[in-house]
Amino acid sequence: MGFLVMGCGDGKKQKDGADSQEVALESENADNVPFPIYDFDRLEPLLHKDDDQTYIINFWATWCKPCLEELPYFEKVGAEQKDNKVKVILVSLDMPHMWKSRLEPYVKNKGIESEVVILDDPKQNEWIPKVNEEWGGGIPATLIYNKGKRSFFEHGFTYEELNAALKDFVQKTDSKL
Repeated sequence: MGFLVMGCGDGKKQKDGADSQEVALESENADNVPFPIYDFDRLEPLLHKDDDQTYIINFWATWCKPCLEELPYFEKVGAEQKDNKVKVILVSLDMPHMWKSRLEPYVKNKGIESEVVILDDPKQNEWIPKVNEEWGGGIPATLIYNKGKRSFFEHGFTYEELNAALKDFVQKTDSKL
């Protein structure tokens, strides 16, 4: 994950999926980790669902300060937009030795309600352009999509910026956008 370690910051720069529990990888580092662990081939269906929801897929890590700064906004928007069929999936890029010592305690202590999955795939040069051809690999990075539209952002969000980005995807059912 060295490529991503150096990519933490605010740099600017498609299949129906299976149930996340069914495609989680088994790993010697996964002992008692409460999150599904994927290689990219198994994560990719989450990036291309063709249903009536809007997905916010955020790539982050506990060692990335800008990632941690924006996470409360994803949580708030996810909770506020649940009735608008918005689903937040937080894709952790933490390294295996951090899963129990940092990732799990962080998610628990912060009361993270969004779905958290782990991407454990060292072939970043292969999978990063599959997420988005323009992505340089920096995090935080966010993909927002539904069956009609896709947008990718390689920067951190404020609450207001995240709502503005989501506005084009969601049919309003209330006044929160």
